[in-house]
Amino acid sequence: MKLTLRTRAFIYFALGILFMYVALLNADGKSIWNFTTILFAVFATLDFGMAIRLLRINRKIKKK
Repeated sequence: MKLTLRTRAFIYFALGILFMYVALLNADGKSIWNFTTILFAVFATLDFGMAIRLLRINRKIKKK
């Protein structure tokens, strides 16, 4: 089964939200400057970026 670009973008967006949630839970109110919190935030950023890229590609394909 082949997933559409919009579905894949939604999955990446959901993963980004999940990683941000885990990063916020990991911060514990003490400090956000620990390795695991920053690592989860980086993964979330990459997922959000990939979701935006997939949505742009989907829009370009739809215009053609």
